[in-house]
Amino acid sequence: MLLKVGELAKHTGLTVRTLHHYDAIGLLAPSARSDAGYRLYNAADIGRLHAIQALRLLGLPLAEIGGLLGAESGALPPIIQRQIASLDQQIAQATALRERLGLLAQRLAEGAQPDMKDWLVTLEQMTTYGRYFSPAEIQSLMANWRAVAGQWPPLIADAAALMTRGVPADALEVQPIAARWMTLMGQWMDGNYDLITRWGEMYRREPVARRDDGPPAELIDYIGEAIGLRMAALLRHLDTEDLARLGRPPEDEWHRLGAELAALQAGGVRPDDPAAQAIAQSWLQLFEAFTDHDPALAARLSAAIAAEPVLQAAAVVGPAVRGYLLQAIAALPPKSPAPGPKPP
Repeated sequence: MLLKVGELAKHTGLTVRTLHHYDAIGLLAPSARSDAGYRLYNAADIGRLHAIQALRLLGLPLAEIGGLLGAESGALPPIIQRQIASLDQQIAQATALRERLGLLAQRLAEGAQPDMKDWLVTLEQMTTYGRYFSPAEIQSLMANWRAVAGQWPPLIADAAALMTRGVPADALEVQPIAARWMTLMGQWMDGNYDLITRWGEMYRREPVARRDDGPPAELIDYIGEAIGLRMAALLRHLDTEDLARLGRPPEDEWHRLGAELAALQAGGVRPDDPAAQAIAQSWLQLFEAFTDHDPALAARLSAAIAAEPVLQAAAVVGPAVRGYLLQAIAALPPKSPAPGPKPP
């Protein structure tokens, strides 16, 4: 089947003038001519035209297309694959832009109508975040922020007070603040240590990413040193996968149980007394949930706390009450084994 130039133009959406130009520059010469001199195109010519148009969509100039088609002998599969890859990239870029515009619209909608300066600051912040996080990660951080926002100001104030007093970052006195900071960061970022690391990197490098009410860079360095000591102590006994599996510390419940244990100890109640035993059992249940109900993980974390003064410094209870608690736990009756199959 042969097509005249007008028929080929109609089928491809090109103009006759374009096809004449392709012929004139040697890019697409018709395989035959009619007796009257009309250009006639066969299936191979149409295939070559498809390749030309595909490469044009990739942004290649006509001057390069002829050489490329000659080098590949007109092979369509690799050309089509390059076109698909290019379209995939364009789709990914458009999708990312759509998501970022949606995040920007959401952020602007959360506050009052901004003036141009506020709008530009927000846009600059979102662009900066985009260099470190995917749109889905930014969405998660924005959603989680509402749950932790109110807890940051008092924590920042406590850390700043220690730094202002001249307490060294490596002092054990700083560790309770470091532990609270780590817990809150984990809650904000779903325990994802890669996210936490990237956030810290962005916060240090990008002044525009810092909130007006956020901690200054010198405070981040100060608390970061204390957290580094805590992380080093933990990683001597656990790995990052272990840390990611830890739940949110039930600090309020542990503080309440710790106060009850302290009162029992002060009253001379023995660790094997039913009252102490009940508290020890509740403590263990909380600790099991915190350590993902994994006895091996619980044992590793317990060993870390027992061996590392840095970790003990941030413990919910002091050494005396901790010793009393361990005695009460040791006195607990062993758990009954799970029932096995009944004998026949």
